[in-house]
Amino acid sequence: MTTYRDAVRTALQTLLREDPRVFLMGEDVGRYGGPYAVSKGLLKEFGEERVRDTPLCESTFVGAGIGAALGGMRPIVEVMTVNFSLLALDQVVNNAAVMRHMSGGQFEVPIAVRMATGGGKQLAAQHSHSLENWYAHIPGIKVLAPATVQDAHDMLLAAVEDPDPVFIFEHQMLYGMEGPLDTEATPPSPWKAAIRRSGSDVSLIAYGGSVHKALTAAEKLEKERVSAEVVDLRSLRPLDRETIVASVSRTHRAVVIDEAWKTGSLASEISAILAEDAFYELDAPVVRVCTLEVPIPYAKHLEEAALPQVDRIVEAAKRSVGGG
Repeated sequence: MTTYRDAVRTALQTLLREDPRVFLMGEDVGRYGGPYAVSKGLLKEFGEERVRDTPLCESTFVGAGIGAALGGMRPIVEVMTVNFSLLALDQVVNNAAVMRHMSGGQFEVPIAVRMATGGGKQLAAQHSHSLENWYAHIPGIKVLAPATVQDAHDMLLAAVEDPDPVFIFEHQMLYGMEGPLDTEATPPSPWKAAIRRSGSDVSLIAYGGSVHKALTAAEKLEKERVSAEVVDLRSLRPLDRETIVASVSRTHRAVVIDEAWKTGSLASEISAILAEDAFYELDAPVVRVCTLEVPIPYAKHLEEAALPQVDRIVEAAKRSVGGG
């Protein structure tokens, strides 16, 4: 058993030891050990050339990472939170995402960008966004959301090996979570969704930190004789449409849990996929459980009320089953 943060650190150590092209850069990743203690000890082990503290200027160090990737390196760039990544969107949208296309396939941008996402730690409106859907909207990049300790390790390895830009969203509530880690196992494709729990009455479709809320909701639903299947999307771009549709074709009902705001969310995209590819399999309308459309409050009770919670998922699933 290990923690989510230690699984990411183990992957970083493996990559830094095995490939001289790999280096880590970002705010506080060196002397401080990372804002979430993920890179603690790496500066001492690998030195300042391989673990680089950067100024507080996301557009600059993300851009530098893109340049290093174009020059043959394999940079891992850590952005402290998804909120701050907005300052680098020009570099992402107009450089990293389009370089392969605009060069006619001559240039690759093998950069991996990690960032914390989500709410739940009373960090208020400027540090609690879930903007994964913004990035999943961009052609030319890939987007991953590891929900388990094993995926936190394996997906970083896969991201660094990929020839295209890969963005990894690590929910800030998961860093202290414990789980099994097998560093010798052959990992599954990071671009495929996973069935975390089988069920027959309703599909609970989630990603990142919401997966564990969905699993807890499924346990509560089982006590009320509702069998819930839990789908972990894992990859947000590309989306594994096949697994999503196959699950709903078995259960004939869907509840999509997404910590983003409902308007323009990944939950909306998944609902559209089900309308296009599984309309005649549905016995009830798709239900979305999303964050309330307000800036995330600082006060704990208001933050909890705004974010998707287990009881809201349970209620949505029961409404879906009852309306079938």
